[in-house]
Amino acid sequence: MDVIRLLDVRPDPLSVDEVLAAVSDRGAGGTVVFVGTVREADGGRDVTSLDYEAHPTVADVLRTVAEKVAAGTPVRALAAVHRVGHLEIGDIAVVVAAAADHRQEAFAACRQLIDDLKREVPIWKHQRFDDGGEEWVGSP
Repeated sequence: MDVIRLLDVRPDPLSVDEVLAAVSDRGAGGTVVFVGTVREADGGRDVTSLDYEAHPTVADVLRTVAEKVAAGTPVRALAAVHRVGHLEIGDIAVVVAAAADHRQEAFAACRQLIDDLKREVPIWKHQRFDDGGEEWVGSP
C-alpha cells in the first residue's frame, strides 16, 4: 500500500475523521494529526474572514512535498488536505496526519509535512480585517 494515502485541495469543509481514517494502519504505534483553523486575530488585528487561493500546479507540488516527507522519514502513512475558497473564523483550513511505528517518527513526519506544505505549496491567504484592511499572506 502506498504511504501517501490522501492528498487534496478542495473548497468543501474538511473532515478530521476522513484524514485520520486515511492514515489508519494496523502496524502503526503512533498517529499524529494537525488541524489548522482560521483564527480571530493576526498580527494584533481582528480578522473577519479569509479566502484561500491555489495555483493550478497545487496538486503536483503537494504530491512532491508529501513524497519528500515519505522518502525522508520512516512513516507508514501520510495525508494532507487543504481548503480553498471562503472561510470564516473557526473553520478548518488544513488537516495533515502521519502514522509511524513509533510516536517520535509520527510527530516528526507530521511536523515536516505541515511545515513544508506551508512553505512550498502554492496556496495563498487573503485576510480581511474588521478595520477594513486586508492583506495577502504567502503570495509571491
